[in-house]
Amino acid sequence: MASTPLDVLANGYRRMSAARPAAPRPGLAVRAPLLVVLCGCLIATLTFGPRASSGLFLLPMTHEFGWGRDTFGLAIAIQNLLWGLGTPFAGAVADRFGIVRVLCAGGVLYALGLGLMAHAATPGLLHLSAGVLIGFGLSGCSFNIVLAAFGKMLPERWRPLAFGAGTAAGSFGQFLFPPLATGLITSVGWHETLTIFGLTILLILPLSLALANPAPAAPRAGEVPQSIRAALGEAFRHPSYLFLVLGFFTCGFQLAFVTTHLPAYLADRGLSVTVGGWTLAVIGLANMVGSLSSGWLSTRMPKRHLLASIYFARGVAIAVFVLLPASPVTSIGFGIVLGLLWLSTVPPTSGLVMLMFGTRYLAMLYGFAFFSHQVGGFLGVWLGGVLYERLGSYDLVWWLAVALSFASAVINLPIVERPVDRAGVPARPA
Repeated sequence: MASTPLDVLANGYRRMSAARPAAPRPGLAVRAPLLVVLCGCLIATLTFGPRASSGLFLLPMTHEFGWGRDTFGLAIAIQNLLWGLGTPFAGAVADRFGIVRVLCAGGVLYALGLGLMAHAATPGLLHLSAGVLIGFGLSGCSFNIVLAAFGKMLPERWRPLAFGAGTAAGSFGQFLFPPLATGLITSVGWHETLTIFGLTILLILPLSLALANPAPAAPRAGEVPQSIRAALGEAFRHPSYLFLVLGFFTCGFQLAFVTTHLPAYLADRGLSVTVGGWTLAVIGLANMVGSLSSGWLSTRMPKRHLLASIYFARGVAIAVFVLLPASPVTSIGFGIVLGLLWLSTVPPTSGLVMLMFGTRYLAMLYGFAFFSHQVGGFLGVWLGGVLYERLGSYDLVWWLAVALSFASAVINLPIVERPVDRAGVPARPA
């Protein structure tokens, strides 16, 4: 039967359609950005919760094994240092091979660390579990990797809110887990509580599948592709990045010291461990508001001014808290105020890194800023334990935290809020 002209056209169209490759399906971040944000926020909640509860294990563990607070403090200090040390490398692996592998490896190490900590009867095992394993685990699965995933995957209009939401989700973990830890320690014991927390962390593995990021982002118009070495050289020659990194040191010093030593400090001043747990919890609850507000404000005012204001306000809040008489009201009030300022530094800090250098090496470059944060955390936790054992008081560390706050407020003011000029022409401040 002879073909009609219409048949010929139809056959030709079918052959052309078969030969033409199918258009790639849009990624999950384009099709369902809210799902990506939700899964990332759940990961941030799970990872931040047990870590934020660490101070509640200080008294039961030191009492059972006869350790000084410096022994427990050193373990958490190691955790903070290795969390920071591992984050740039985890970020580089995530930038090169994808987010999911890093999240899964980090989740497994974190869970193993909590499980071993439940049976750590010697300082060496405590330092290995609470320090080394949890520290490296956090470097691969905590909110800093989640924020990098948001920066890479989500449309630009979603990023500021997602940065705030991811940070706030970590704060929700701090609100949820300390009261839960207090109740579990009282009812079933601290050993079993750590085991339960370790099993909970394994939920990260299925949740991480939603953060499978696409191919690395293309360079901005007019840029050439960068190697990791070139990106690092560019960042560490950029004065604004160095100011940002130095200022972030203070944030880590304060957060780690408060998380680890505040419950014991309140107990020393005659308050119950329940007050300490609820103070940590309200810090997390208030920080949900503070982090979301910071993400919103970072799109409406200079980020350097926002950071300087946060650090200055922290210094004032800590000074007032130390000078006031200890009571449940002043403790909870301090938790609310500090919570509003707690992780509110993260959205403008990650936003500045992305603004200056783009998203290609966001996980790695933010990771180096976070390393400075965690060096501060190491010193805050370690000095807290050592100075308490030598002086019988935390007062010197509190006042050091106040001084660092005011210094960081000044350090952030000269930051230049513009993309780095790769043609070599210096950028002017925004």
